[in-house]
Amino acid sequence: MTSTASPTASWVTSANGHADFPLHNLPFGVFRRAGTNETPRVGVAIGDGILDVAACHAAGLCDDADLLVQRAMRACASPSLNALMALGADARRAVRVVLLELLGEQTPTHKQQTARHALVPQREAELFLPVQIGDYTDFYASVHHATNVGSMFRPDNPLLPNYKWVPIGYHGRASSIVVSGTSVTRPVGQRKGPNDAEPSVGPSRSLDYELELGAFVGTGNALGDTIGMADAERHLWGLCLLNDWSARDLQAWEYQPLGPFLAKNFATTISPWVVTLEALEPFRVPLAPRAEGDPAPLPYLSHAADAMRGGFDITLEVWLRTARMRDAGEPAARLSHSSARDLYWSFAQMLTHHASTGCNLRPGDLLGSGTISGGDKESRGCLLELTWRAAEPVVLPNGEQRGFLEDGDEVTFTASAGTGSGRIGFGRCTGEVRAART
Repeated sequence: MTSTASPTASWVTSANGHADFPLHNLPFGVFRRAGTNETPRVGVAIGDGILDVAACHAAGLCDDADLLVQRAMRACASPSLNALMALGADARRAVRVVLLELLGEQTPTHKQQTARHALVPQREAELFLPVQIGDYTDFYASVHHATNVGSMFRPDNPLLPNYKWVPIGYHGRASSIVVSGTSVTRPVGQRKGPNDAEPSVGPSRSLDYELELGAFVGTGNALGDTIGMADAERHLWGLCLLNDWSARDLQAWEYQPLGPFLAKNFATTISPWVVTLEALEPFRVPLAPRAEGDPAPLPYLSHAADAMRGGFDITLEVWLRTARMRDAGEPAARLSHSSARDLYWSFAQMLTHHASTGCNLRPGDLLGSGTISGGDKESRGCLLELTWRAAEPVVLPNGEQRGFLEDGDEVTFTASAGTGSGRIGFGRCTGEVRAART
């Protein structure tokens, strides 16, 4: 297949004008038909449907594509994106071009008819974790979030001396990463309030969400090798939404001296769709300007191309629906909205720093941005910030108040880039809080 320009409209009519999944998005995920024992496989979201990529290959729809595309499409028969990710950025780009042409409105009628048999309505599909995640590292890349949290505990010196020199991160728990729609059980753990004589064990009283983006590693690096800034984006595959659920009372007691542990290891939710760097290309922006007096990134974290286009103009939103709201048939209420363009560190800088010691990153590894917050209250990406440690509770439209999450609360993240016919979205990243198992 060859094409001189990407098509702008699709024969999949629901894609035209779709808020999240128009033709120019085509995010990748893993699915099977709900209620079946089919082996999960890779698909792309297109409008209200999912195109089964391996089924298209088996039907001979891409027989005229080159060998790289053939390998990539065969990899889509796998129950995760890892095999496709391991083929690298060139394979991702090539298979995307083929799918764009196949789904474009100018595709010959006989190919459309064949491809329709590989199209599954999303309402009839079961979605899975898109990637087998071997390792997960969560960063702290929002200076607004870091400043707000630091101000609560160190009002005279909110940012520690290293923050503006080094992308701070911690090693998360890959085994407890779950796909959107999975319920989250309130963790039980050890906590000690400021007026308590000694710690006690019980359900977290300060359960929180954290609004983040996740970036997946495509091709990795060998143990002992590094990844320079000039090559970093060739090792990044795509982005998803990420909720780093946090038990703030457990965290406050345990985090010194080694940082988060049980307060964040019980669940992390990600969206089922991975948006490629190609789909996000029109929404690249310069990195957020550093404040006067801030140090320039050290040479190994500095690259002109990243400074000019290392950011993403992605708007993120947090929605909350309580059990009472659901019972009354009331919609979710938006709590906050923020922008990824405010991040202090880019994903390329995070990846380069991660590998700078010779740490071997592998296909499917996940890098979290950390909570994405902006400079005003409406853009704070977690309840810890938004309610200032529950001192200023959020008042919901039905009169309910929240300092932290309660059982039955359903948290949903959404994200989009662009407007009108140029808009793309990430789908939903949702989790409902269930009562603790005591």
